[in-house]
Amino acid sequence: MSDELWSLIEPLLPKPAPKLVEGRPRVPDRQALCGILFVLHTGIQWEYLPQELGFGSGMTCWRRLAAWNEAGVRDQLHVLLLEKLRSKDKLDWSRAVIDSSHVRAARRGPKADPARSTEHVRAASTTSSPTARASRSRCR
Repeated sequence: MSDELWSLIEPLLPKPAPKLVEGRPRVPDRQALCGILFVLHTGIQWEYLPQELGFGSGMTCWRRLAAWNEAGVRDQLHVLLLEKLRSKDKLDWSRAVIDSSHVRAARRGPKADPARSTEHVRAASTTSSPTARASRSRCR
């Protein structure tokens, strides 16, 4: 992650609470963010985040992401990055997509054809015998 991007993100992150119990040192936020981006970019499961990369454990990164989302960091970062891109005229709206799960449709669509009748009609059975008593074959 570039220093420029980190300088935008760092002020948005909540300050960590003081540790109540001694233990492992806290993974720095920048390293945890790199681990989060690695998982999101590669699609690997959190638990398989390689420790050798120095991002901390997958669970640490997952917890940090959850805490930051709860603190509203993602929404703030989204707004900040959109403003920055707009100011440099770097937004390409030709690739934007809007669907009804995010924006309410203004009008209803065309009326559908009338539904088929749900009246009870007896259909021929393919599993029962037409005779009063079905015969069974016996395997011996």
